[in-house]
Amino acid sequence: MATMAARHDSQDDPSEAGSAGLPDFGDHIDLMTFEQILEMDDDEEERDFSKSIVFGFFEQAENTFKNMDASLDNKDLAQLSSLGHFLKGSSATLGLTKVKDSCEKIQHFGASKDETGTTDVNDKELCLERIKKTMGPLKRDYNEAEIILKRFYHDA
Repeated sequence: MATMAARHDSQDDPSEAGSAGLPDFGDHIDLMTFEQILEMDDDEEERDFSKSIVFGFFEQAENTFKNMDASLDNKDLAQLSSLGHFLKGSSATLGLTKVKDSCEKIQHFGASKDETGTTDVNDKELCLERIKKTMGPLKRDYNEAEIILKRFYHDA
């Protein structure tokens, strides 16, 4: 039984051995999604195309975080929802799963919904508080993904 489990893990889970020689990014980056970006590179050594996309995202994310902080200060739920939606899309494109999930929650809270987006929450202060609580893990997960990706591109 243990032999079958070990064989299952190594054959069916590409993150165990890494795919195409890529490191295991853990649960921060969806390997299959990220590989689609890497496939667009002309040179697997330089990876200029994917690197420009990833580093462009870093700049975009930093600016979005500043705008989110300002929107929190202004208690602007609609803007927070919009910013969450924006960053959710770009992080999903790169496979930044944890970042995407937190951004989706912020999008929902900003739209005066619960974290799943299914139930109305008619309490602006509660929604703002939930966004504040989500911002910490969002920034932490972003920073961890940034470190992983900079290391991948030998730019750490």
